[in-house]
Amino acid sequence: MQLFDKPLEIDFLGVRKPAMILSLLLIVISIGSLAVRGLNFGIDFTGGTIVELGYPQAADLAEVRTTLADAGFGDAIVQHFGTSREVLVRVPPREGLNSAELSSRILAALQGRDGGAEGIEMRRVEFVGPQVGEELTNDGGLAMLYALIGILIYVALRFEYRFAVGAVTALVHDVIITLGVFSLLQLDFDLTVLAAILAIIGYSLNDTIVVFDRIRENFIKLRTGTPREVMNISVNQTLARTLMTSFTTLLVVVALFLFGGELIHGFATALLIGVLVGTYSSIYVASSAALALGVSKADLMPVEKEGADLEDELP
Repeated sequence: MQLFDKPLEIDFLGVRKPAMILSLLLIVISIGSLAVRGLNFGIDFTGGTIVELGYPQAADLAEVRTTLADAGFGDAIVQHFGTSREVLVRVPPREGLNSAELSSRILAALQGRDGGAEGIEMRRVEFVGPQVGEELTNDGGLAMLYALIGILIYVALRFEYRFAVGAVTALVHDVIITLGVFSLLQLDFDLTVLAAILAIIGYSLNDTIVVFDRIRENFIKLRTGTPREVMNISVNQTLARTLMTSFTTLLVVVALFLFGGELIHGFATALLIGVLVGTYSSIYVASSAALALGVSKADLMPVEKEGADLEDELP
């Protein structure tokens, strides 16, 4: 059986420098956006009241914002929810007002503009206290931190340290770019998106481990070839598996994105970005980082035990 049984001979690592420049550019843009614009935290983290309203016709968000500002809700965030006839209003916590009173005032202000109570229907009201939101923010950040620490320990024990650094680099790359997209587009960042980020970490690591395992095997089995050539062979051998895994995952994620509804729209969006970026990083970022650190065949050869030659000569 031939070790390299795939006809593909794509020189992935031959374009590693342009790929690394692209990755660095995306990371710089993402970090810059996170520093300047931040994340558009959902009510799960910030606390406040969500009021979902149904209109008989398409709602003009500019008019809704103006009406709410005149009624004393200038800090309200207004957006469409699903269709142009559904409006979601998010209001920060107000002292002395519970969610029922707050939603009633919002509905009264909007109905007064439209001239009647029959025009607008209140669909849903949710309230999250500011203390609960702060606790969720802290717990969510700790969950991500603990996941990264656990993964760091795992890859450090499983792989040679250059591979471990490459795997962690790919993980950080995927998470920062995904968060950067949410920051740039100011998409809602809620608990479902945080869950998607944690899922992206696991997905990206699994894909990277498959590639690294094949690289490690080929470093030992192939007697000739530079580290770059061995890595290219390994990436080509695992390419079909990588693309098939990504494709089948994307089928489910796209279905959730299109038909899952607004409640999991952020979750599906984060997974969609993460799967695409994670596939790219497994091919280019992780392997390129290990190669840049100078990994070689000698680093992966098993250590010979002292006296092994003498044992082989004994009858």
